[in-house]
Amino acid sequence: MRSPERRARLAGDYPGVPAYETLAELLAAGVDAVTITTPPATRRELVLEAIAGGVHVIADKPFAPDAAGARELVAAAARAGVVINVFHNRRWDADIRTLSAVLAGGELGEPWRVESRFDLDEPGGLDPGPHGGLLRDLGAHLVDQLLWLLGPVCSVHAQLDWVDQPGGRTDVGFSIALRHVSGVRSRASASKLNRNVERELRAYGSGGSYIAHTTDAQTAAIFAGRRPASEGAAWGYEPESAWGILRTAEGERRVPSERGAYQDLYAQFVAALRGEAPFPVPAEEGLRTIEILDAARTSDLEGRVVGIEP
Repeated sequence: MRSPERRARLAGDYPGVPAYETLAELLAAGVDAVTITTPPATRRELVLEAIAGGVHVIADKPFAPDAAGARELVAAAARAGVVINVFHNRRWDADIRTLSAVLAGGELGEPWRVESRFDLDEPGGLDPGPHGGLLRDLGAHLVDQLLWLLGPVCSVHAQLDWVDQPGGRTDVGFSIALRHVSGVRSRASASKLNRNVERELRAYGSGGSYIAHTTDAQTAAIFAGRRPASEGAAWGYEPESAWGILRTAEGERRVPSERGAYQDLYAQFVAALRGEAPFPVPAEEGLRTIEILDAARTSDLEGRVVGIEP
């Protein structure tokens, strides 16, 4: 940890926890697993270094620059006998957990279509250039959520919004249409430059619709200085004002928020290493997300629908 600001934050949050200048120093100190959260351009080399050190890895998303790079890391981990998982923590968003419960409850009937939109007013929050962009950042989360909800994808059609920045040409917004193997269709869209802040989920099925405008509750709480450890069971719920509305032939009702808990990713990872649970986000699932991101870029560049092998 080379940043003085991050060292100070660590000392404040976790007094007595040591900080190291390099990953090599951390590995030499003796650890069982590491989390790699550096920018995309340096992530691959550090994941390989951790694998070579014989430790398990949780890698930030996307955990490789492209699908070929992801396959390289999966193969390297298999040879070394270690595990890679991907930090797709937004599977534990409260709004996605609530939508999952709505779909599982059956009141929507046969699912037809799911739309996920996440607009942010954060023009300075983009990693520029070929390894950055919004698609490979927030887009990785939204695509992973749709895969987790609806299963594998067989085709992709995408439009990306591009801006020339000092670090290179960068996608700053996107709209991706997915067709799932099940026949369900979904769409993910986002922007960071259009001066809008809004999170919306829509689901349509043979029995009705579910529409929610939510608040990204956990992220807002973390930025406000709140933590799951201090709030316990009260952590991770959307406020009642942001509960979604389920409309069916029986009428409409507000759907109470399910609990979101990013920390559960780590808890499940530890339990899996002990043989007590499945791994939360295996690298193979992260690879499927990256394959869709690659296909989205191809679709935008060539103006066509791109097929995905199930």
